[in-house]
Amino acid sequence: MKKLSKLLVASVLLLGMLVTVVGCGGETADTPDNQANQVKTLVVGTNASFAPFEFIENNEKLGFDMDLIRAIGEVQGYEVEIQHMDFKALIPALQTSKIDCAIAGMSITPERLESVDFSEAYFNSGLIIAVQEDNEDIAGLADLKGKKLAAQIGTIGAGACDDVKAEDSSTEVKFFDDVTVAFMELEKGGVDAVINDQAVTLNYLQTTDNSKVKTVGEVFQADDEYGIAAKKGNTEMLTVINEGLAKLQENGEFQKIYDKWIAQ
Repeated sequence: MKKLSKLLVASVLLLGMLVTVVGCGGETADTPDNQANQVKTLVVGTNASFAPFEFIENNEKLGFDMDLIRAIGEVQGYEVEIQHMDFKALIPALQTSKIDCAIAGMSITPERLESVDFSEAYFNSGLIIAVQEDNEDIAGLADLKGKKLAAQIGTIGAGACDDVKAEDSSTEVKFFDDVTVAFMELEKGGVDAVINDQAVTLNYLQTTDNSKVKTVGEVFQADDEYGIAAKKGNTEMLTVINEGLAKLQENGEFQKIYDKWIAQ
């Protein structure tokens, strides 16, 4: 009986040692040193239909903004996960913390600043008017009243269309989720003009074979600046982004990205 008792005690002690060893192994992932080695993830929202800033090709998200946010993640120690969504869904996604930041050729405006915060501006844009190449009626902004206009929903171009309609109620306005669809509508004669960011419009003309579109007039709203949006009050995220932008400016990587996508 004593031998059996000793055997049971020894077995219990051995089992306890095994549990302790296994327990220690399971806790390794939670140690401070190991947590420090874990890679953080930056969840980024975009609307990948705004080339050359963001677009999808062969299931890959490409463009100026995409390279920029990945480079920011790299210099700041983050893995970057990019989620494509409707442009109008980006700000609600920030407000509900579904994403950490949004980069989508998004202009810094007083209206948006009421809902989200922005990083330092990283790009100066401006609007341009596009019409069919045989259109001789529209030479600039003053000629848009009473015409059929198109733009991407939620953009500065859409706001410019609304401004024209406010001056002349006979103006018709169509908004599209994808600016490329707006250009296609122009190509087929469904609208008279598209108001859009200059860089995006020029990219469309350069990359579309047999395009029947031209630009007219001067660039307007040339003080339009793009920023990376974060949830209002999320100063930590803005610090990460702004520090990353500064590092890329200093090490020359920002200029390389600009030259790759814009200065062509």
